[in-house]
Amino acid sequence: MLSNIRIFPEMQGDVIAHSMKPILLLFLVSALLLSAAAPTASVTCNPLELSPCSSAVLSGARPSAACCAKLKEQQPCFCQYKKNPSLKDYVNSDNGKKALKGCGVPIPSC
Repeated sequence: MLSNIRIFPEMQGDVIAHSMKPILLLFLVSALLLSAAAPTASVTCNPLELSPCSSAVLSGARPSAACCAKLKEQQPCFCQYKKNPSLKDYVNSDNGKKALKGCGVPIPSC
């Protein structure tokens, strides 16, 4: 019975275009999500950039806005800092973790 149904040649393009809309929409949404998740700029890992956090890490003081900004900027570098024998004690310290938490930066798990 279905073999008797024919699409008019002049409507075939409309049917194909209509059936492709969900696929095209899915592709566009996927592309948007992937581009939003991609980092926009690479970070230069420099522990000296975290100098605004020295009082927070060394004495447990409340982290400043400048410290929080630098922690967020340097976040991709924390695993590298944890592997550095000169820096790991600061990153793993209670005050270091307190500063991260105070700034809403996740504690690295690496």
